[in-house]
Amino acid sequence: MREARSRAMPPVREWPAVDLPGSEFDPVLAELMREGPVTRVSLPDGEGWAWLVTRHDDVRMVTDDPRFGRAAVLDRQVTRSAPHFAPARGAVGFLDPPDHTRLRRPVAAAFTARGVERVRERSRDLLGELVDAMVAGGPPADLTEAVLRPFPVAVMGELMGVPPADRPALHTWTRLILSSSHGAEVSEAGRELSHYFADLVGPRPDGSGEDIASLLGVAVGRGGITLEEAVGLAVLLQLGGEAVTDNSGQMFHLLLTRPELAERLRSEPALRPRAVDELLRWIPHRNAVGLSRIALEDVVVKGVRIRAGEAVYVSYLAANRDPAVFPGPDAIDFDRSPNPHVSFGFGPHHCPGGMLVRLECELLVDAVLDRLPGLKLAVPPEDVPFKKGALIRGPEALPVTW
Repeated sequence: MREARSRAMPPVREWPAVDLPGSEFDPVLAELMREGPVTRVSLPDGEGWAWLVTRHDDVRMVTDDPRFGRAAVLDRQVTRSAPHFAPARGAVGFLDPPDHTRLRRPVAAAFTARGVERVRERSRDLLGELVDAMVAGGPPADLTEAVLRPFPVAVMGELMGVPPADRPALHTWTRLILSSSHGAEVSEAGRELSHYFADLVGPRPDGSGEDIASLLGVAVGRGGITLEEAVGLAVLLQLGGEAVTDNSGQMFHLLLTRPELAERLRSEPALRPRAVDELLRWIPHRNAVGLSRIALEDVVVKGVRIRAGEAVYVSYLAANRDPAVFPGPDAIDFDRSPNPHVSFGFGPHHCPGGMLVRLECELLVDAVLDRLPGLKLAVPPEDVPFKKGALIRGPEALPVTW
């Protein structure tokens, strides 16, 4: 019976690119979750179909199991969310251990508790200046433009070692790359970002700097990684850092449309770190799925045989709503404990910036809620414009008054 189940092939479901309003959970993903723990999907770009794994334990297994590899995606026309999700040779996202481990090792120190603490006070000061400027300008204001967009750019610039004058250009290139559009403009943005980091990093045989560019430069100078690999990692980290704008935008959209949540955080400051973690679990931060893996041998997942050579996606969004792990998964519960969400991924390819993102979100909640106790939306909730044609979800603007 088990072997018979393993040969059963679920139908291939089309998963179109859809601009969803607010923080609505993707109805296609919800339906796929109901259909079973392992289904098949076809995405808007690339070719063919891929397996989709949605349960929490299976997602953790696939992402941490060497029988599923990223490097095997190279030279394959796998179905994918957008054209520029095509694999790039040498990019850290498409490497497997031990090469993946070797490439991430030089920057690990920047994302430890000590590395993140290094930028805490400077980040708090930068945030204070942004909120001061918004308050001085008076209401109404766009919280995204005034605070949520420039703050992560500044923090990542501090961590990366990017001079303040260069940060606006990096932000422009990054936003283009994170759009779901394609063409000459996006390709040019990718080249500009890579050229910039190639110049910034450069080989540095010796150095004591703690910023990421310095750490990468020393690793290149000592022959641990190539300059091309260092640039690919710097670009990936820059892209990940920008996602805080969208995550925090959704976070404040929720707090402003559900004022009872904001009031609880104002009255119970000690609750904020746990609340931020719950919001990170609940917020649907992206559309569809990210990068695929290839099964390197036959693997049976929940009675479904995934054969060697077949493409596999995991959905962290679905895993974060698994009722077997998160009772009442669709509810926002600031008292949820434990909260083993996988919003930063799992396994070797987990996002190294999880501690930094938590720090930024906690600082934002502290600064905005405490400085602006009367903060509210300046427009009806349905009139808040959300990004269209983007891979990472979030409000384009967040009009507020106080």
